[in-house]
Formats: sequence, structure tokens, C-alpha cells
Amino acid sequence: MIPDDVVDEVRARADIVEVIGEHVALKRAGKDFKARCPFHEERTPSFYVVPSKGFYKCFGCNESGDVFTFLMKRMGLSFVDAVKYVAERAGVEIREVSRRGGEDPHRHLYEANSFAQEFFEKSLWDEKAGKNARAYLKGRGIGRETAERFSLGFAPDEWRALREGSSVHGIDDAVLLEAGLLIQREEGKEPYDRFRNRVIFPIESTSGRVLAFGGRVLGMGGKGMPKYLNSPESPVYHKGEVLYGLSWAKNAIRREEGALVVEGYMDAVSLTAGGIENVVAPLGTAMTEAQARLLARYCTRAFLLFDSDPAGLKATFRAGDVLLAAGLHPSVVTLPPGEDPDTIVQKEGPEGVREYLSQAVDVLDRKLQILDERDYFSSIERTRGAVDRLLPTLRAAKDPALRDIYVAKVAERTGVRRETLNAELEKGEVGFPARPRARARSAPMPVGSHRPIALGAERKLLLLLVQFRDYVDLAAERLGPEELSDPGLRAVFQALIEDPELAHPTEEMDSVAAVRLEELLGDPERLSEASRVFEDSVGQIKESQLAARADRLRADMIRETDSSKQQSMVQELEEIARLRREMKTDWRPAIRRRQDPFDPSHEQEGR
Repeated sequence: MIPDDVVDEVRARADIVEVIGEHVALKRAGKDFKARCPFHEERTPSFYVVPSKGFYKCFGCNESGDVFTFLMKRMGLSFVDAVKYVAERAGVEIREVSRRGGEDPHRHLYEANSFAQEFFEKSLWDEKAGKNARAYLKGRGIGRETAERFSLGFAPDEWRALREGSSVHGIDDAVLLEAGLLIQREEGKEPYDRFRNRVIFPIESTSGRVLAFGGRVLGMGGKGMPKYLNSPESPVYHKGEVLYGLSWAKNAIRREEGALVVEGYMDAVSLTAGGIENVVAPLGTAMTEAQARLLARYCTRAFLLFDSDPAGLKATFRAGDVLLAAGLHPSVVTLPPGEDPDTIVQKEGPEGVREYLSQAVDVLDRKLQILDERDYFSSIERTRGAVDRLLPTLRAAKDPALRDIYVAKVAERTGVRRETLNAELEKGEVGFPARPRARARSAPMPVGSHRPIALGAERKLLLLLVQFRDYVDLAAERLGPEELSDPGLRAVFQALIEDPELAHPTEEMDSVAAVRLEELLGDPERLSEASRVFEDSVGQIKESQLAARADRLRADMIRETDSSKQQSMVQELEEIARLRREMKTDWRPAIRRRQDPFDPSHEQEGR
């Protein structure tokens, strides 16, 4: 956090007219300034900025606040990032302390990542060391200007280059291990660099802090070496909460009032190099709820430009439903077979990409098109199946008007009455009736302990994933690796997300994860009823996390003497109780590839 005296200094030195004037066209009105409000539609200006008092006020929608409030609402910044944004322009140096009065507890990780970024960037532009990496980027249409904009780098093809460079600057191995920059397989053996012979893509927060890295191997790589390798989760990096490129693209996203969502780093960088800047990418997994909410701070439209292969199309519709649930309106951009955004912008330039964007189709309309192409409306039975596949998208649409439009479209195409569709939406997920699961009451667990039910569920889930690989993507949508308490199983889950076909331990795995994976692969138990096992395991893991959080809150309440904080804890406990009640009836049908009509390789039943 930032000390109050520093916040006050930044506020006092801020030029609120200059800051707000970057976003709206202010005109002088006596001592004050006015404009059309940026927070609602209006014809007559009712938005006023009062520099003498350092605040703004809209008399149309009643939005008001200081310079920090404006940036938080307009740019989607956190309070800390808003203060930093203004401080940079006001020439005020920011120092952060933890809530306990010391320095930022993660400062050492940010410093290590910052050093690593500089190290990788210098390696890329080193005449000899970075020669092959620069040639690779040039071949992908990435020039120096774009590479420097994204701070691209190169990890030398050496086992300890970064480690040795860090030691010269006094950065301990323990810090590099915590940041995920080093790997240590066995206790007692020297750690080595995680990234080797890879083009490096720094991953930043919205405020521009380096959180982690992604690396693309040069050449074919070795056996078991993944094409793309990402930093593991760390105290500062939770990949399900970050969008690659957002720190650079957020202003363009606001300006264009929409975002292009692509699959990977190279797609984002290539489109930006081609002149299309409002581009972001998830980080090696399916779009998460947290990522969708983050994007919703900056726009209301999203264009999905995933690969045109079967996996890309499946990811498109999964992302579409997540974005709808966050209040965004997603459209699907269909690219020619075998093409992706990177190849399109290289072959056809930015105008070619924009032509495909102009032909984007609403996510529900695209589902209807594919169902029609797959002959899903040829009989009563198949039409019923089509309804089951469309309901998740109807349910995801949080905007009441958009949901009403969707219901009307589905009713017209399927012949099912709107009243019937609305009744289905109120029931919950199709195919799995709500059914409560009995849970025994248990005494509060000690703070920091793990409930046995969670660990058993974690192993059952990972056993399912190695036996039924189609569930890996679905698991990645519902859980982040950090939600697993067992370190070995967590690492195996991360590895499966990066390579769903993983069949043996890789050189990147530590010894504990390697043993866990071998145990799972060699387990004689063969699971049946995969969908039920999946839902039970995920539900138990989620419920156990909520229960553990409730236990910690109760323990904290005993020690807390501040009544207002106690009341806040009570409210949080009530919210946890509500979520746990909802989870007991949250049954979702698992998606199986052979049953997925949105997979172009799928052969329809009965055809």
C-alpha cells in the first residue's frame, strides 16, 4: 500500500484538468471546465471539473470524485495504480509499504523479474548471442520497434546464464526459485535456468510491472520439450488473472471500444506490429472469469480470433460464454482453414484483418450456423440436442436485453416456445437435475491446515485427467493450478494444461511432480462415470477452499477487537455460506470431444 501522506501529496500536486482532459474534451466555463460526461450518453454537457477543489461532478448521472476516482472508473485501474499513474505525471516518487508497516513483501520478486527482463532483452540484441532469435522474429514480421515495445528478449542456450548474471547483482537463488526463473530438481543439486534457447515474452500487470515470462523455443527443441513454456504461479503471478498485452493495449481498447482476443503471445505481437493494437491473449489456458472481468473494465465488445482448427473453435465458444457472463458481447471472427491471426496479418496486412473483423458474427449466431451445418435441426431428437447445446450460452448472457434477443432467436430457430426456454434457464444446467449432496458438519480446522477431502479430490481429479484427456481443458476453465494444495499434483496439473497429451515426466518437472505423474500414470484403478467424478472432485476442491476460508475468518474474529472489522468478517462469512449452498446444486455436464458439435472434426451421430 501507499502511505496516506504520499497519496495526499500526489492529490495536491495533480493537475486534474490535464489528467481528465486526456479522456474528454474539456471546455472552460468560468473558473471550471465542462464536457459531455464520459460515463453516460448525453447531448448537453453536464460534466464539470472544479480544479480549485480537485474534484469532478456530473449533474446528469451524479458520478463524482477526485482524480484517482476518475481514473479508476474510466481506465479500470486499482487505487494504487491510479495513484502511481498520477504520481508519474506529477513528479512524485512513490514508496510502497505493506499493511503491517514494512516494505512491499513482494518487492524482491518484482526486482528479480525486472532484472531478468533486462537480461533477456540485452541477450536478444547481443550481436552474437541473439542472432538466431532476431532472425526468427524477423521471419515472423517482428522488427526492432515492436520487439522493444513488448520488451521481447532471448534466453541463451545455457544452463546457468541467468543464474550467474543474477548472482553478480546480488540476487539470491532462493528469490529466483520463488519467482520461477530457476528450477531445482533435487535437494542438494544446483538449480538451473528455467528458460533456455527461447524467445522471451515478458508478462506484465496493467500497471506495467513484470510478473512472469513466456518462452517460445527456437528450432524444433528436444524430446519432451514444450514449444511454449510459461513461468509457474508465484506470489505475484496468477495466470488466470492476467491478460497478455493488456498493459500496452488498454488505451487502444478504450479508443476502439472493443478488444481482439487471440490465443497466444505471437498473435498479439504480430497484430500489433501490423498496426492493430487493441489485442490481448489469455496465458496458455482457457479464458477465465477473472480475465473476462478484467477485460470488461475497458470495453463491452470482444472479437474472438482463435485458430481455425478444431481446438481453436472449441476454445472460441468456451471463451464466448465466459465473456458473456462478465457482461461483454463477444463476436466470432472466422478465418480461412489453416490460418491464424499471425499468418493473416503477414499475408494480407492490417486491412485484411479488418475485413475479417467486419464479418464477425455474434457468438450465438455462429453456434446456430454450425448446428445447422451439422444437421442438428433435421429431427425432433436432434433439435432437442441442439437446445441443450445452446442453453449454456443463453444462461451466460447477463445483459437482460441481450438474453431476451438470444431467447427469441433460439425459439424461432428450434420451434421451442420462449416460455419453455426461460423455464429451462431457471432450472440450471441441462441434463443434470439439481441434486443436493450431503456433507457432514465438521469442527473448524486449525488455521493453515488442509481438509483431507480436498487432497483426496485433487488426486481423483488428476487421475481422471490422465485417463480422460478431453477433460483437461474443462478442468483448466474451472480451476487454476494454485487452487490445488498438494505441490506435486499442482505441478502435474500445470504440466497437463500446457501439454494435455503429456505421457511422461519432462525435464522441467521437479522430482516430487515427476513421482506424482508416474504414480498417476501407473495407477491400476480405472475410473468410470467420468463426468460425475469430474464434477464431484471439482466441487469438493472448491467447497473445501471455502470451508478453509471460513475457518480462518472465524479464528480471526476471535482475535479481532475492532467491531467494524468484525462486522465485515461476518458479512464475508455470510457470502461464503451462500456460495457453499449454491455449490451443492451446481451440476454441470462435462463436455466430451466426441459429443461436441462445435468441433469441425466431429462426425455427427446417425450420419
